[in-house]
Amino acid sequence: MALPTKATGIQQQLLAMGIDREIIHFPEGVHTAKAAAAALGIEVGAIANSLIFWMADAPLLVMTSGRHRVDTVALAEQLGEGAIERATPEQVRAATGQVIGGVAPLGHPAPIRTLVDTALRDYPLLSAAAGTPDTVFMLSYAELLQITGGEERAVEL
Repeated sequence: MALPTKATGIQQQLLAMGIDREIIHFPEGVHTAKAAAAALGIEVGAIANSLIFWMADAPLLVMTSGRHRVDTVALAEQLGEGAIERATPEQVRAATGQVIGGVAPLGHPAPIRTLVDTALRDYPLLSAAAGTPDTVFMLSYAELLQITGGEERAVEL
């Protein structure tokens, strides 16, 4: 079965960055971090969820461990740039060109400020969405930082 076009584009961008990864396709989809972890045989904490928030009239991508939720109040206080709110589905699509549940850490129409959850350092390999809700790829914490240009932050609730 052929990969979705967005996932193929993500794979090509990874290759251009020197990261050769297989895109794993789940035709039936995986709709939660727990389901993705079970399908991949990894801990739920190794799922690098891509969450889009809105802060200071701009998107904010938070790559967070599947083992917890983002504390937006504490994070907003850390950053000191105003309140952080969950983006609407329309804002997610406009900012990333992707849909909720499939947002990859790269492949967006324009750069997005990215924070990478330090809890993800606890895992040798992480799983991240590949641009669609039914595709993922594996990478290391260092590679996640590389491809996102992200800032390391503790973000958990």
